[in-house]
Order: sequence, then C-alpha cells, then structure tokens
Amino acid sequence: MILWQRLATIGLAAMANFLTRVLPFWLFKRPGSQTPRFIQGLGDFLPGAIMAMLVIYCLRDVNWTGPSHGLPELAAAFITAGVHLKWHQTFLSLLLGTGSYMLFINWPF
Repeated sequence: MILWQRLATIGLAAMANFLTRVLPFWLFKRPGSQTPRFIQGLGDFLPGAIMAMLVIYCLRDVNWTGPSHGLPELAAAFITAGVHLKWHQTFLSLLLGTGSYMLFINWPF
C-alpha cells in the first residue's frame, strides 16, 4: 500500500473504533433519562459471559491426551483466576498467569 492508502486505513479503523465506543451512548443515553433496563442487564451479564468465552477460547486447542495432559494451561488458568480473586488486579493477574504459563511450558512440563 502506498502512503495515502495506509493513512486512510488507519483513519477508517480509528473512526470505526470510536463509533463502536460512542454509538451506544448516543443511542441509549438521553439527557435527563435513565439507561434502559435491558442495557443495564447486559452490563451485568456480558462481562462474565465474555470471560467464560475467553477461557473456552484459550483452552480449546489444548492437547489433553498429550504428554503434559494440559497441566500448564490449567495451572496458569488457576493462577490467573486465583490472583484476580485475591487482589482484584487485572494487570497483575494477566502478568502472573502469562508468566506462569510461559514458565510451565518451558520448564517443568
């Protein structure tokens, strides 16, 4: 791609990202009115559902019959969940979970 195509691609991606963030507020939040209950319900339900889908996505290609039987993946998942439940620090749980996974696949398993 030449320069103007690259800049146009970046600009369109930035605009699409911005619109997906702002559009729900434009559609559902009017001055002086409350957010609809349906949208509030989605806000309560979706974070957990998305986390469950990410866990399934991360564990979908694990070779459960292989030499390690999926132990590095499971151990790292439990470490990530445990750290997050104990300290409620997303970055810390991701850092320790990823670090432990990298350690487990390169060392004991």
